[in-house]
Amino acid sequence: MFHLQGPQLLQMLEKSLRKSLPESLKVYGTVFHMNQGNPFKLKALVDRWPDFNTVVIRPQEQDMADDFDHYTNSYQIYSKDLKNCQESLSTSDVINWKQHLQIQSSQSSLDEVIRNLATTKFVKVKQTQCILYVMSETARKLLPSLPETKNLPAGYGRPKAINQEMFKLSSLDPIHAAMVNKFWHFGGNERSQRFIERCIRTFPTFCLLGPEGTPVSWSLMDQTGEVRMGATLPEYRGQGLVSHMLFVHSHALDKLGFPVYNHTDRANKIVQKISHSLQHVPMPCDWNQWNCVPL
Repeated sequence: MFHLQGPQLLQMLEKSLRKSLPESLKVYGTVFHMNQGNPFKLKALVDRWPDFNTVVIRPQEQDMADDFDHYTNSYQIYSKDLKNCQESLSTSDVINWKQHLQIQSSQSSLDEVIRNLATTKFVKVKQTQCILYVMSETARKLLPSLPETKNLPAGYGRPKAINQEMFKLSSLDPIHAAMVNKFWHFGGNERSQRFIERCIRTFPTFCLLGPEGTPVSWSLMDQTGEVRMGATLPEYRGQGLVSHMLFVHSHALDKLGFPVYNHTDRANKIVQKISHSLQHVPMPCDWNQWNCVPL
């Protein structure tokens, strides 16, 4: 596959991916931030240029030194042609199947491709599929013709007020990674904690400090531009803090011109309710992650 290098080509890729939203969202969001300085030093590969079919975003080889670190060994894929995608990925070494890795995409149809490849590469695959949401302002900007966007009421949803005497807005420090890691559905281990630390150091984070001056609710962002890892300490739940966090974080990122999106588990009715109240737009496509482990 062809490695796109230089700001001009990456900007062209971003512009082109924009035409394939929302299915290209996970890759589009990643490329968007590659064009904002590429803090994770990712690289973009295409099957051909400029009329590409398949795009793969991945870290540099030297950053993937730990074969068991699927948080770092992370690939984002979008393809206009699934047959081409399978051919491109089976005839190249773009994906290192000998490692524990994860593939992310807002394109559920990749499942068959990934499973076919996994069979030939002797890899076990576990797919996680979630609801994908886009902030209303991002939807209006990037997806104006989507029926879900057209049905949006004017303005945007606001969360209920929180006790601002008790809770103060702040940002996270890397020292808080252990706490975030403890409550992150995909975390809870040393490698996830390192990934969280890196996200905290690199991207805008928000938290609410409680009466003791320590974070009680928080929201982060990852290298794909997705708002993630939000949580509230159990003893402070039910006070609208996550809703407030998501609102503040989303609007701060929107002011920076970032596309804002997030996902939630289909079983997580609380976050779905929050997303609905904030008028975040559910996408017709899913958030997908495939965790791959060599057999």
